Amino acid sequence: MGESGEIDFLNISSLDMDYSNFSCEDSVETETFVHLSLPPAVFIIIVLSCLEKRLKRCCIDDKIPLHGHCAILKPFDIIAFSNRWSLGFAFGIIADKVMYLFTSDHFISAFPRWAKVFVVLIHAVEVGISMYPFFACLSTSYTITGAILGFLYTAAWMVISVIDYFLCPDNNYLGEYDNLIKGWPSLACYLFLLGRFVLIFVKAIRDRCRSDSVNEETSFVETHQILYVQRLLRKPLLQPPQKSWIRRKMYEWDPYFRFPSRIIATAVLLFVCLYTFVVGEFIVSHFTFGMLKDLKTLLDHWLQSSIETPLESEQYMSFSKSLGEFNAVAQGVWICTTVASCVASVAYILLMLACYRKHIKKLRAGKKCFFLMESETVPSTQCVLALGRFTAYQIAYILWGYVIMHLLQFVAGMIFMYLIILPMVHGEWAKLLDKWGTVLLSFVLVMLLRRLEMFAGSRVFLQPKISPKDDQRPLALDNRKAFVNFSYFLFFHSVVVGLFSCLMRVLRSTVLGAFLIGRLDRPVMPRGFEDCDKAFKSWVAMLFMDHYHSNPILVCFCHILDTKIRQRQWQKVNGPTENTDMREIAPRVSGRARKRWLLLYTLLNNPSLLKFQKRRLGSSPVDFPQPCAVPPGDHSAEQLVRWDQHV
Repeated sequence: MGESGEIDFLNISSLDMDYSNFSCEDSVETETFVHLSLPPAVFIIIVLSCLEKRLKRCCIDDKIPLHGHCAILKPFDIIAFSNRWSLGFAFGIIADKVMYLFTSDHFISAFPRWAKVFVVLIHAVEVGISMYPFFACLSTSYTITGAILGFLYTAAWMVISVIDYFLCPDNNYLGEYDNLIKGWPSLACYLFLLGRFVLIFVKAIRDRCRSDSVNEETSFVETHQILYVQRLLRKPLLQPPQKSWIRRKMYEWDPYFRFPSRIIATAVLLFVCLYTFVVGEFIVSHFTFGMLKDLKTLLDHWLQSSIETPLESEQYMSFSKSLGEFNAVAQGVWICTTVASCVASVAYILLMLACYRKHIKKLRAGKKCFFLMESETVPSTQCVLALGRFTAYQIAYILWGYVIMHLLQFVAGMIFMYLIILPMVHGEWAKLLDKWGTVLLSFVLVMLLRRLEMFAGSRVFLQPKISPKDDQRPLALDNRKAFVNFSYFLFFHSVVVGLFSCLMRVLRSTVLGAFLIGRLDRPVMPRGFEDCDKAFKSWVAMLFMDHYHSNPILVCFCHILDTKIRQRQWQKVNGPTENTDMREIAPRVSGRARKRWLLLYTLLNNPSLLKFQKRRLGSSPVDFPQPCAVPPGDHSAEQLVRWDQHV
């Protein structure tokens, strides 16, 4: 192109930029709306706070007749099981705002360097206040007011987002559907919350219009917790039902377990943040590879104009071909590793849910040695703080784990392509075999020697099985002279193999540590150094906090105590009735059975009283275990039945 062509192109691009700026100069961007949404957000918070009632009176009630109102709002219950998906999609809305905290350099650059730290903290609080009404409107007990305010606030944010995404696009890196690809998760979350607020409003109006509606007291026990306790009290099945392959190998659905709202919200937030980060990374990589392609084109034009001899022409053509090949290989490897890293990160999120359920079940069974030593304890302060840190840690570690895993896979893919695939494509089989033949031969010999060692150790140097049903041979030496000679020569062979094994150990630990950064349920540090892994400690502390506050047995027990206390208080005020009499509520048990059970329980815990037992005439003494032989509570069912029949 000539000089005039370049000038025309620049003029046309500048006109396009001016036209796009002119067409969108009156619109409001999503980043700007964060600041503009503060007044309505504060208004909604004040209104809901004035409606909310306090559980305890304070000194202000004596001066101002508030009638128990003006309480502190609670955006969500961190250990509750209600509104799980609603809170999850509310967290999905704030995902792009969280990412915006890391990219708002244009806002921070207007302040001096020493004030940037304080500006970032203030800006984070500002984003938190602007997002607070989404949660407060979902969790308020005044459902009609919360639904109306939440619907209006969500609709305003959705309109601004649609205008910002579709009517005023910033770039077109991903083609025609650039804005839809980047903005559909947030729009889906907005639509879900709008439908949820409509459903809450309709349900509240329906309950208000019903003439037979009764204000029921809320209970802190969930249905699945009651079913869990009932399953524990049932007799176990003699033959458990046959499980399918999916339930045995992949995931088994448990109807007696539900994830709390915080875990569901964390999973949704992780998916949205990971998607946003991957799309941003794809845009950056697309721009980078485009620059490399343009650089190759410019270099070709410059080389063609500056070549003088055929030798230089051949060298320049070889360099240009190598650069083009590198660009194509790097782009292909980058795309493949992007897909692999995304699949691994999504699997980590699903594994986080599965491990949470597995660890909570083990804690309920009293097993904590799988992630904590018997003498090790978790401080209560750390458990309290872990509930707030876990979600933030999980997001940061998933994103960093994706970056590190992606870079390692990219480097490994480039090495594999240049050492093995490209020589095969270019037909350099002789060089490839000469370079890797010795390595492959050494690896094969080492593997064969290890197989021979295992065969000799299992068949030659161990005595035969005691019983044909045994799984393995006993740990008893046989052919000791041959074993001593074998161990002597094995020493020299193991020294040589140990050098390679040491390098493989370092490589495996590095790769596994890098690939497990995104998983908080597994410690990256070795056994005994878990205290250095703050992310894993936050996972353990969070598990203990959830276990102590949502254990089904404890919650059901507290529910029974609370129900009995309320019944007694109601009886003191209204008097006993047929429906509230404790004797009618309790199951009917015969007095003889009760006395026999109490006698059995007393003798089990006090075996020394057996000699004072009053026996029937002609009855023989019962073969009951002595206190020194069997401790109380460890008797067999047959002995208990015999003793019960005798009594």
